[in-house]
Amino acid sequence: MNARTEPAEKGTSAIARPPLVRELLLVAGLFLVYKFGRQLATGHTGEALHNARRVWDLERTLHLPGEGSVQSVLLHSDTLVHIANTFYATVHFPATVAFLVWLYLRRPAHYVWARRVLATVTSAALVLPFVFPLAPPRMLAATGLVDTAKVYGPSVYGPPTSDHLSNQFAAMPSLHFGWALMVAVGLIVATRSRWRWLWLLHPLLTLTVIVGTANHYWLDAIVAAAMLGIALALIHPPRRTATTAGRGRPQLAVKEPVLVGAGR
Repeated sequence: MNARTEPAEKGTSAIARPPLVRELLLVAGLFLVYKFGRQLATGHTGEALHNARRVWDLERTLHLPGEGSVQSVLLHSDTLVHIANTFYATVHFPATVAFLVWLYLRRPAHYVWARRVLATVTSAALVLPFVFPLAPPRMLAATGLVDTAKVYGPSVYGPPTSDHLSNQFAAMPSLHFGWALMVAVGLIVATRSRWRWLWLLHPLLTLTVIVGTANHYWLDAIVAAAMLGIALALIHPPRRTATTAGRGRPQLAVKEPVLVGAGR
C-alpha cells in the first residue's frame, strides 16, 4: 500500500495507537464472530431458495443487469474464470487484514475508525441470515448460472448439507463487497496521494468476481453498500486540524497534521 502521504506526527501516532495485544484480540474476535456467527443461521434450505427466487425476480423488475452477462465474460477463458475463483477464495480476508495492519502502523486514528466501522457492519450483517436466509444464485436453477468454483475450481464450499464451516444461505449482504468497499474508502480518507482514488478498483473487481462466479446477486452488494453508508454516517473519521505546510517548496519549519477524534 505504497500511497504517497504526508508524514504523521510521531507524538500523535504514539498517543492514538491502541495497545497491540488488545487490538489483536478485538480483530481476531471480529473474524471469529463473522465466521462462526453465520453458522448459527444454517439450514432453512426451502426458505433460502424461496427468497432467492424473490430476489431474482425483484432484480428483473428493477431492470438490473443480468448476472449472467458478467459470468459470460469470465467463461470465455478457463484461465480467467479460475483466476476469479481464486480471487474470491483468497483475497477477502488477507486484503482486509493488510488494510487494518497498515492503518494501525501508519494511521492509528484512522485504524480505530475503520475497525469500528467494520465491526458495526459485520455485526449488523450477521442478523440478516436469521430473518432473510438467501441461497446464492449458483444454487438457483432459474438463473441459468454456472457454479464456477465447482466446475473450474478452486472452491471454498462443500455440499450445503455437509458444509459445517460456512453458511451458504447467508448471501445477503455480501461482506466480500462491503469489506472491499471499506478498504477503498478507508485508504482514500487516510491518504493524500493523487492516485488514491484508484483504490476503488478493489471493490469494483470484487463486485465483478462475486457476481461473475454466481456467489452473489447485485442486490447483495447494494445492501452491503447501504449498510456501510449508514455506518460511515454514524461513525466519523478523524479530522485534521492542520495541513502539511511547504508542499512543493522548501520550508524552514513544517507543522505536522494533528489528528482529532482518535478516541479508542
